[in-house]
Amino acid sequence: MKLGRKKTGGKYIKPRKKKKFEKPGQKREVKIGEEKRKKVRTLGGNEKVFLLRGNMVNVQIKGKKNKLVIKNVLETPSNRFLARQNIITKGTIVETESGKVKITNRPTQEGNINGILIE
Repeated sequence: MKLGRKKTGGKYIKPRKKKKFEKPGQKREVKIGEEKRKKVRTLGGNEKVFLLRGNMVNVQIKGKKNKLVIKNVLETPSNRFLARQNIITKGTIVETESGKVKITNRPTQEGNINGILIE
């Protein structure tokens, strides 16, 4: 048989390389620290801003929006090892001066940290 051909005589088509938008980016982890953001160019020339470090969380208490300082990461339901490294993800419970706050957004996809007060 000829090389690069099927039994039926058809050609084997080589798989193409991945294009830039199909390639995975770097792993993003939001840690506690002085605020640091990064911008990335996305498809269509748009920009996505994501957080690398943050120490403030937006919390709504009795109809008023407050910015609270994050003291510590208490627990992360998705992975207990992330809490030990003070990495913030969606669902993480953090300690603030007003009490425990549960993170409700994805800080690696957005440029801020939002949460709700839990008792």
